[in-house]
Amino acid sequence: MVERLDRAWRVCATGLCFSSFGVGGLLLRVLVFPLLTLLLWSPASRQRVCKHVVRHAFRLFLLLMRAVGVIRYEVLHPERLRRSGLLIVANHPSLIDVIFLVALTRQADCVVKSGLARNPFTRGPVRATGYVCNDSGAGMVDDCIASLRAGNNLVIFPEGTRTPARGPLRLQRGAANIAVRGGFALTPVVIRCEPPTLAKGDKWYRVPARRPRYVIDVREDVGVERWARPGLDDALAVRQLTQSLSEFFSREVRREGA
Repeated sequence: MVERLDRAWRVCATGLCFSSFGVGGLLLRVLVFPLLTLLLWSPASRQRVCKHVVRHAFRLFLLLMRAVGVIRYEVLHPERLRRSGLLIVANHPSLIDVIFLVALTRQADCVVKSGLARNPFTRGPVRATGYVCNDSGAGMVDDCIASLRAGNNLVIFPEGTRTPARGPLRLQRGAANIAVRGGFALTPVVIRCEPPTLAKGDKWYRVPARRPRYVIDVREDVGVERWARPGLDDALAVRQLTQSLSEFFSREVRREGA
């Protein structure tokens, strides 16, 4: 009986949290970001402040989810994200992974699905912060490199979508292209969620039997030369780096499930 009541509460609380997220996104779009547009004439300054606002809004959202008993979470080595110019690559087990990483990272830039720039609840933050949309083709890599060289931290999920429940991880080559062409080290982040929730294909109201616990594990930087042999041309280096990333995250995911 207690378990059933707890689960029913978490369904209601999850709905409350996501409703708050949607309302918050609309308020940012309608009230906060237009005000910043009036106060800050410089686009660069405006995007920097908007990134700061979104970071703190995401931190409040996570605190709300924890306070009402929807999730628990722990962050390992958060100090590694308190730097600038980081190319942050992570696995993507759940819907809220990007919220964790943006909340933990100063001046975070993101590669986001183009649909988020059209969604009424998310397009305000996406456009105001200047996040990179993934529909810009080859120009996306150039935009990401420019963002990193400007001192932003770039958050990217090499899978391009949430990790499927079954089957191998399939990584896109965008992250490796950015690292090779821009000469950036990678900062891997392993995200664990047990029991799984908000995975690809899951409905928000299908909460697991017990409260999920997230562990956000920030690993040490990895240079391109460690995961791709020196002396390769760019195309081969990108292919080898993508394969190394795939093996790394596949190994870590298997270790989580062991």
